[in-house]
Amino acid sequence: MVTEQLYELFLQHPVISTDTRKIAQGSLFFALKGDTFDANSFAQQAIEAGAAYAVIDNAQYRISEQYILVDDVLTKLQDLARYHRKQLQIPVIGLTGTNGKTTTKELIKAVLSQHFKTYATQGNLNNHIGVPLSVLSITNEYDMAVIEMGANHQKEIEMLCTISQPTHGLITNVGKAHLEGFGGTEGVKIAKGELYDYLQATNGTIFINTDSPVLAEMKAARNLQNTIGYGTKEPGNLITGKVTKNAPYVSLEWSGSNNVSHEVDSHLTGAYNLDNMLAAICIGTYFKMSDAEINAGLSSYQPTNNRSQIMQTAHNTLICDYYNANPSSMAVAIDNISTMDAKDKVLVLGDMFELGDESAAEHEAIIQKAIAAPVNQRIFIGKAFFDLKPGFSADFFETTDDAIKALKEKPVKHSTVLLKGSRGMALERLVELF
Repeated sequence: MVTEQLYELFLQHPVISTDTRKIAQGSLFFALKGDTFDANSFAQQAIEAGAAYAVIDNAQYRISEQYILVDDVLTKLQDLARYHRKQLQIPVIGLTGTNGKTTTKELIKAVLSQHFKTYATQGNLNNHIGVPLSVLSITNEYDMAVIEMGANHQKEIEMLCTISQPTHGLITNVGKAHLEGFGGTEGVKIAKGELYDYLQATNGTIFINTDSPVLAEMKAARNLQNTIGYGTKEPGNLITGKVTKNAPYVSLEWSGSNNVSHEVDSHLTGAYNLDNMLAAICIGTYFKMSDAEINAGLSSYQPTNNRSQIMQTAHNTLICDYYNANPSSMAVAIDNISTMDAKDKVLVLGDMFELGDESAAEHEAIIQKAIAAPVNQRIFIGKAFFDLKPGFSADFFETTDDAIKALKEKPVKHSTVLLKGSRGMALERLVELF
């Protein structure tokens, strides 16, 4: 079936299902393949559960007209999203970056939603499957959309741009993450820069953090023209701002071209979130929102998913930031707790994944930074950290289970504790011990 015909069915059944455990009645089921399964074999189950049609790419499962046979289900899903995107006449803000993507996306949505009906990527559906699903969720009721794009290899952002077709965009930052897939830090710059390349080719508008030397270099290398700046000092910025308090929640002061100053209290911890908040302010200002609307959006945002979340327990203050980790985000998290106004501070750091040949060096650099930080205790968890234990005076545990056992025997109390590590380390299992 050609994409145009499938789109007509989509208009009649504008909900996409990909999981037979969560079939929406009257939806289109796309039988995607995974590493350990072929959803073609679940197509009949999807129809029986209430899907109107099942899109498959294996002819042996086509047992009625409700089964739509295509060459490749994933490719057809992406093509359908591209076709749908072309029908939408609204601004679409695309964003990528090493750190802060999801928080920035949610802050932009919180601000824009004060004035516009705004769609934003749900959770972290930011890959080759998530982006088309996100685009296909944008209906005519929306005035704006914010699409997050993630990548772990080059050319991925380029492809996701062809699906989301952003009119505006930003790169939050460029740092050390997925180094194995990108081929080192230069590879990260090339990959993230694919968003700039797309926006330049389509005459789109780019929001840029002028405090970042890397982003400035990427801008100069491309001779980017349609750029709007935000940051802490550049006089040509649309928005400038600074942190005024971080104890433990961040307050900031910002002003626009009219030089009227505003102070906003947030529910975020971490001075590094200043960049994310300024990006949201910049975009709200660009789209002619009032200062009051922008401030209301920022102050109302509550972080979720263990990103820069503060949790008060009976014994400690926890900074829950264990959704993911890489050398760049780990470094700023250590810097943040180092400058926080707190009496006793504890670092609980888990291994960082996908660093390839640079893993040992990057983990050692984080140990060195943690040792130098003005904190009372340092706990390192995971094999990558544990292998570097000789020569360092700190607590090292090879597994999360080992750390749990030790913390039960010697609990931490009356402290501010940073929990930071890659998702696979499951540091959330430690929360009840604090």
